[in-house]
Amino acid sequence: MPITRIEIEKGLMQLGVTAGMMLEVHSSLRNLGYVDGGALMVIEALKHIVGRDGAIVMPSFKLSPDLPLTETDKKLGLTQKIKVLHTDNEKSRMGIVPETFRKMPGIVTGEGIFRVSAWGKDAERHAESFQHLIDSGGYALLMGVDIYKMSAMHYVEDALPDEIKNRFAPSQEAREVYPESDWFLEAWNPPVKPWYTIQDRAYEAGYIADGMIGNAKCMLVQVKNTIELYRQALQNEPFELYGLV
Repeated sequence: MPITRIEIEKGLMQLGVTAGMMLEVHSSLRNLGYVDGGALMVIEALKHIVGRDGAIVMPSFKLSPDLPLTETDKKLGLTQKIKVLHTDNEKSRMGIVPETFRKMPGIVTGEGIFRVSAWGKDAERHAESFQHLIDSGGYALLMGVDIYKMSAMHYVEDALPDEIKNRFAPSQEAREVYPESDWFLEAWNPPVKPWYTIQDRAYEAGYIADGMIGNAKCMLVQVKNTIELYRQALQNEPFELYGLV
């Protein structure tokens, strides 16, 4: 059976989404199931619940999906290859919900590769980055996805030690093949998934509520408190967190 807007709104309210809330939204329409009205209906349900005293903020990053690695890429030590998009006509990694959201009337979209789109109260400030949402006590709504889609997590990675940062950095040889202006590359996969450790700790601290909407597990995350757990771990136990001891 198709999932209706009424069911989506009921699920959001049961999760704890309320009027006036600021939401960093990440979603998988496929994981939700067959939604009557598709991405537009999901967005309209979100707007109706939070209202204009709240805000909806989604990433509009100008990045492709993960691209397949060739044998040459693997010899160069690459573990991830993403193309920087120079036009809005190329396929984005963001998915159908944020892409639909970005193109809607009344949406404010920022600048740069890691741009953000926003609607509602303080939309212009939210469109600059996720920092205003973080500072204002906003939440992340993860619909059919987990903490690895939560963009605000990156905002505390200035605390990541250089020894770990450098492990992700591609070689100069790889950079010559894939110039930094056109590509985002990584050259290491940690032996553990560190953000899942933070997700577990956030659950234990009561910073995450969850529930089902359609076929998808959804999470409502207190952003500032959760990323602070990450910052503390990066400062106090970074090598343990990344499985290096």
